[in-house]
Amino acid sequence: MTEAKVQTTNDPIIDALFGAGAHFGYRRSKRHPTAAPFIFGVKSGVEIFDLEKTKSSLEKAEEFVKNLSTSGKVLLFVGGKNEAREAVKSGAARLAMPVVSGRWIGGSLTNFANIRARIDKMLDLISKREKGELIKYTKKERLLIDREVLKLQEMFGGLVPLKGMPGAMFVVDPGKESIAVTEAKKEGVPVIALASSDCDLSKVDYVIPGNDASRASIAFFVNKIVEAYESGLAGKEAPKSSVI
Repeated sequence: MTEAKVQTTNDPIIDALFGAGAHFGYRRSKRHPTAAPFIFGVKSGVEIFDLEKTKSSLEKAEEFVKNLSTSGKVLLFVGGKNEAREAVKSGAARLAMPVVSGRWIGGSLTNFANIRARIDKMLDLISKREKGELIKYTKKERLLIDREVLKLQEMFGGLVPLKGMPGAMFVVDPGKESIAVTEAKKEGVPVIALASSDCDLSKVDYVIPGNDASRASIAFFVNKIVEAYESGLAGKEAPKSSVI
């Protein structure tokens, strides 16, 4: 493979992708075969994504998310690795959507009824604590309840807005989040994913090939997905003009 000459263009999206470092993949030895069509070349031993194809894939994902929003469906954000946590938490909060920004708990989708029961238990305990209804318990019992609530919040706090199956799941690094992706596929939940060259892209419905290891790159793509969802909401809420 020849040495890639990466440079900016007159396309603002391509330039923004380049500025965010979205073009960096991994070394050739780590590349998954399904990522090959999206590789432009190599620079300093690191494979470089074809940003034209990244842009095209991003636009398809954005259109899907916009339609998802217009239909009033829920988008679940998933990104448990350190580089992704703050971005997915911030993006989900902006839309009041569910998020998993830590370890994915097995069964979060495939055994959702049980997971929801645990979330509801957590909310019930928090409500009772705020109302002072736990005063009837001993100090030791209240301490144990506080510990249980804290544990439940750490495990399921981000899923409070999720009342049923999400309309879709947005994932940062589907390789790392393989259990979440597998559960989504079993439940028929479309998967949108920011995926680097080491990921199996065949498992993703709407793949966005790009750097999934850089905070700047991840934040860029999360913001684009959030903006697409907001665009759908704006279109849904816009009043229809009337002819006088």
